[in-house]
Amino acid sequence: MRVRLTVLTLSFYLVFALLGCTSKPAAPDNSNNPAATPATQGAANGTTEAKEANEPKEAKEQKEPREAKKEPIIVPTGTSVTISLTTALGSKLSQAGQTFTGVIAKGVLVGSEVALPEGTKVSGTVTDAKPLGKFAGGAVLQVRLDSISLNGVDLPVQAALRTFSAKGKGKRTAVIAGGGAALGGIIGALAGGGKGAAIGLAAGGGAGAGGAALTGNKDILLPAESAVTFQLSQSLEVKR
Repeated sequence: MRVRLTVLTLSFYLVFALLGCTSKPAAPDNSNNPAATPATQGAANGTTEAKEANEPKEAKEQKEPREAKKEPIIVPTGTSVTISLTTALGSKLSQAGQTFTGVIAKGVLVGSEVALPEGTKVSGTVTDAKPLGKFAGGAVLQVRLDSISLNGVDLPVQAALRTFSAKGKGKRTAVIAGGGAALGGIIGALAGGGKGAAIGLAAGGGAGAGGAALTGNKDILLPAESAVTFQLSQSLEVKR
């Protein structure tokens, strides 16, 4: 009888032991474990970054604040642009089709903003050049402003042609588009007759051409650094 009870008791212990080995241990609670916190946070951050990477580009752009785009400056038609030549031009020196360069001699303002800064590079073309004796006894020099270089981009320009002419072989007269020479001749005449008229005419010619050297029987010459003013025939859009 005792042997049976002993065997039965051992059987119960053996069953409980087997049940204990086969059952899975409960997952540890790491909510209060400081050592587990960084790993948990890293996993959470990785999940967040993955979600952001998969977000559409449009959604990201909506989250990021956009910089306000500046409106372009419009230089209106009729604006005067004065340039300083970097090389000499002349009725005898230049040829039709020849290109020339220069810089803006005086910054162009639109309102209170500088649209075309002083020193900005420009380029143009000689459209006509005839020395004395080739054009009914007179000389002609005609130039055109083609482009203005801003921020590495050449902006096409539409501007009125500038024409310089000298006439009257042996008459010591000179005429420049703009009337500067004629005004100089009037001042010279009032100052002292024929000789004074010639002096005044040459001075007026220089003023009208922005430094053009014009005398009686000589060709037209615009030395380097001469100032030549063009008038825009079409508005110019300057991006900022």
